[in-house]
Amino acid sequence: MRPTYQARRKWTSRLRVDVAIAALTTGALAAALALAAFLPAGAEAGTSGRRTGSDAHRHPTHHAPRASRRSSAGATLVIEGAGFGHGVGMSQWGALGYAEHGYSAAEILAHYYTGTAIGHVSPRQIVKVLVGRQVKRVPLEAYVRGVVAAEMPSSWPAAALEAQAIASRTYALTADAGGKRFDVYADARSQVYLGRAAQTPSSNAAVKATEGEVVTYEGKPVITYFFSSSGGETEDVQNVFEGASPQPWLVGVPDPYEQSPMRSWTMTMGFSEAARRLKGLLDGAFEGIEVLRRGWSPRIVSAYVLGSAGNTEVSGAQLASRLGLYSTWAHFSVMSGGKLREEPDLSGRPAGARGEDEGTQPAGTQPAGAESTAPGPGSSGPLVEAPTADGSEQGRAVDEPSGGMRAP
Repeated sequence: MRPTYQARRKWTSRLRVDVAIAALTTGALAAALALAAFLPAGAEAGTSGRRTGSDAHRHPTHHAPRASRRSSAGATLVIEGAGFGHGVGMSQWGALGYAEHGYSAAEILAHYYTGTAIGHVSPRQIVKVLVGRQVKRVPLEAYVRGVVAAEMPSSWPAAALEAQAIASRTYALTADAGGKRFDVYADARSQVYLGRAAQTPSSNAAVKATEGEVVTYEGKPVITYFFSSSGGETEDVQNVFEGASPQPWLVGVPDPYEQSPMRSWTMTMGFSEAARRLKGLLDGAFEGIEVLRRGWSPRIVSAYVLGSAGNTEVSGAQLASRLGLYSTWAHFSVMSGGKLREEPDLSGRPAGARGEDEGTQPAGTQPAGAESTAPGPGSSGPLVEAPTADGSEQGRAVDEPSGGMRAP
């Protein structure tokens, strides 16, 4: 998880973050996005419902034999994508952008969690946190102080830090990760909690300024997923987390002010490497990827792994996990014989197609003192730990967003 919301920083400062993130890209997000970004927050590793080779949907080959059209020898899979993380709820880099444009924490949250309001709970509540094998009982506000700076750079603007504080407080009260035993994990499976070690004057001030505040829908606190970078659009919860039901406050919205180093990215890998990563989902020799359906944003909901002996249907989360993508917002091409050929895409969302409106403001909100130009209610509008190829997590730079909860 890596949420980062801060005031407009010099571009040189952002380059430091860019370099930090680049250092995490080598192993790719295989395990991270699998166990975090694409799993509901608080879910146990291995219980995400991901299908493996034995139960994935397999279909007979229905394309002209691809081997006759291009040789797989020397072919390279080219992947163009956007964003970092699961894409549901609040984008931390996007929140930073809104804060830099003068929006308050309440306005930021109202944008990312559609139809919600700010409510209040007793700050004396206890949060049960699983730290290692021990369950610690931590007062709510002390818990939030131990989360905010671990999830977002403390140098970011107050409005971004306050939005993170409210989202983290709400998440702690609604996640129910461990049933009756505990409420949240102390790591990226829920949101990162580092206790006193994470506290800073600015993050503590944000917690104090929002004491007891939570995100509510129809008067009740609701789950508040967040992640690092949206690429310009967030996504409906049911299109990301397998088995999740649609939720009116967790719908895709434009994210026009998000300017993270991961707003767009490109990855390449040879066919042999792609085949290795897709083992168990591949029928025969690897021949490419065909996207079947995308969500409100261009994030992949389902796709075929094309094999010489048949096609296997997979979810976007499975595909991102196996290939080590930074998000499910991805478009595929193949470089072979010096020519680049786009892979088949039945979604109707070609590469470069975006639903965002660069002028969109948070729905129903405006910066203090500004004239109202925001769309009406009916308009459509942490870095996560980057795992290595073997699934282990790498450390993150101090000035990165953490990317909080992993998914429902």
